[in-house]
Amino acid sequence: MCQARVVMRRQGKEEEIMRDVVALEMEGEEILLKAFFEEPRRVKGRIREIDFLKHTVVLEEA
Repeated sequence: MCQARVVMRRQGKEEEIMRDVVALEMEGEEILLKAFFEEPRRVKGRIREIDFLKHTVVLEEA
């Protein structure tokens, strides 16, 4: 399976927000992250980049 790792970039540093993400939904200024065995998580921000080879989504603060 292809789950992703989601990180938040703040001031040049990356902080892991969630692992094994299987779905990502944009809801206004919020992003809903879903994984198989965890509660969904909402974060404020926007997508900065997605690396499909590394299965990584980089967010930045809104």
